[in-house]
Amino acid sequence: MEAAMKGNDRQKIMMVDDNKASLIIGKSILEKYYDVYALPSVSKLFDFLKRVTPDLILLDIEMPEINGYKAIAILKSDKRYADIPVIFVTSKSSESNEYDGLALGAIDYVTKPFSAALLLKRIENHLLIQKQKAQLRDYNDNLKKMVKDKTQQVVGLQNAIIGTVADLVEFRDNSTGWHISRTQKYLQTLVEQLINDGIYADELISWNMDIILPSAQLHDLGKISISDAILNKPGKLTPEEFSIMKTHTQRGVEAIEKMERFGYFADFLEYAKIFAGTHHEKWDGSGYPRGLKGQDIPLEGRIMAVADVYDALISVRPYKKAFPAEAAARIIIEGGGTHFDPALINAFKKLTDEFAAIAGKYKDGLM
Repeated sequence: MEAAMKGNDRQKIMMVDDNKASLIIGKSILEKYYDVYALPSVSKLFDFLKRVTPDLILLDIEMPEINGYKAIAILKSDKRYADIPVIFVTSKSSESNEYDGLALGAIDYVTKPFSAALLLKRIENHLLIQKQKAQLRDYNDNLKKMVKDKTQQVVGLQNAIIGTVADLVEFRDNSTGWHISRTQKYLQTLVEQLINDGIYADELISWNMDIILPSAQLHDLGKISISDAILNKPGKLTPEEFSIMKTHTQRGVEAIEKMERFGYFADFLEYAKIFAGTHHEKWDGSGYPRGLKGQDIPLEGRIMAVADVYDALISVRPYKKAFPAEAAARIIIEGGGTHFDPALINAFKKLTDEFAAIAGKYKDGLM
């Protein structure tokens, strides 16, 4: 009982009983160890609960107006009081009465007349259990926070590394670095429109966009293996050179598969691999590297194809000038059913202004 007596922070117990003698006896047993509130009715209990939160309630069952069963039902239905442990006090004890009380949320039964030693020990045990529960909750809360913080650190490191790798790819591709930002914005805008329109919504709402968008940065990872002479050639590629250029899709997949062997970022890398390997496939089957057709092309690749081609059109490349946004949108729309999934193009038609705005906001040369 020493723990309950230390300092001024004594634990608080409310005794509720319409029998004045029981209150006097109970308080005399407990007041040496606890701050005791002796209350003659359930109404008084709820008045005091507005001002004081006890560590435990001793609640008589047989009382006029509101009995113990009704009182505990009210307590447990109110989130302010639901976690306060309640011990029933009764002069009658039967298995059915105990079952009813325990079913309503009581933690124990104590019979009158009181045995001082037994009453003190039961209260001490239950308060210790409550203290341990609180400590466990605090531990779990701290552990969850630590896991969340660590996860955020890992995700931040992951995105920083991936972003740096993507920047290196763009640098070799004679780009200014905004291509990644633009394609991510295009992807997000197009996905949101598709969900709003109910197009592929069942699949899209299951996507974790916090993983999908960063993983899209690696769609051109394989270009890092293509020679500068081909990657930045100022004119049209020869058939042989174009064949080499097309290998960047498979080389990107192979590079990501090597990362997967380390066992980290499984979902992230799986999405990245899909983007890398399928964003040059075409709806009519004339794309590369596998010549996939229609919905055999993963949805990630079909959406990236729209974003990637649009961005290529509005961007300066060693072999061409930038197309105006209106012309780029027209070419994308005309590609519906051949290059692009027609369902995606129906959504894209509503987004031409948004795509143009993204292209303007993240314009090359503004870094």
